[in-house]
Amino acid sequence: MNIPFLGKRRDSPPVRDAEGIAELLSECELLRSQAGRDGVQLDDTAASLEGLDQLLPRWRGDEEVVHWLGNDAGLYLGTVIVRTVPGAAWEIWPDGQPVVRLASGREFDVVTSGHEWAESGVPELSQLYAEVAEA
Repeated sequence: MNIPFLGKRRDSPPVRDAEGIAELLSECELLRSQAGRDGVQLDDTAASLEGLDQLLPRWRGDEEVVHWLGNDAGLYLGTVIVRTVPGAAWEIWPDGQPVVRLASGREFDVVTSGHEWAESGVPELSQLYAEVAEA
């Protein structure tokens, strides 16, 4: 239906607030709580990823916790990368999936990696970080 007085519909460009997105994605409450109970301080450094890799996986018996913890682990990995690797930034795919994009344009689906870590411990978060930081 063409209604001339309404004019053409234009899609507005998406508003991107990189700092706001980064802050929101860095919350990772369940992971921070789990790590804190086990004495691991999550200070957004590569060393904290090594601490996470050493946690006893007590959560693996609870499917719901595995899912949420995996999501948080991926977001935390992404947070460490974005805050410590020059040129790295969050990117949101059209389907809503957050990924990390390096200055080279290479993208990393950190959430999927976080789920793999929560489910099986492999790959280790610190190993993934080392691979990304090297790239």
